[in-house]
Amino acid sequence: MSDENGTQTTGPRPEPLRFFGTTWVDHAHGYTARRIGVAVGSLAAAAAACLVLRLAYEGLALAATGSFLTVLVVAMFAICSALAFRHTWDSFGKRPDAERQANLRGLLAIGFIGSLLAYFFRSLTEAPGEKLHRAEYQEALDRHRRRTAKRSGNPGKSTAGPSKKRRRS
Repeated sequence: MSDENGTQTTGPRPEPLRFFGTTWVDHAHGYTARRIGVAVGSLAAAAAACLVLRLAYEGLALAATGSFLTVLVVAMFAICSALAFRHTWDSFGKRPDAERQANLRGLLAIGFIGSLLAYFFRSLTEAPGEKLHRAEYQEALDRHRRRTAKRSGNPGKSTAGPSKKRRRS
């Protein structure tokens, strides 16, 4: 394997994060600017989504559909947004189950504002998902170091311990 500079690299490679690539490893190459961009972008997208939902609410009011339907729609978006926020926030700390993720796809689509707000709040402290990826990357590096550590001497010539060869009588 070789990196972008052409030097040989061995061992595990960091997994890229959305919007950040692998800049999260050493916080270089515009990491801070990207975090600011993700925070501003996710907050702006959430604000635009709230505006669209406000227009939909006004449309329901103009259609005179009744208070029950209006309350039902508002409650649906509020509950789905809260659940999407929690699910997205939890996915920054541990890998989500693929089957559960597929089952929640509709709920997450309805509660997209919650996901956008989770991205905003997480990007204030770190790249979203950085803590999880850093722990996994560090674990992979440790495994690689243990696997490739050089041994000294020939373990077969050892005279002490349980590896001592027994003589046949």
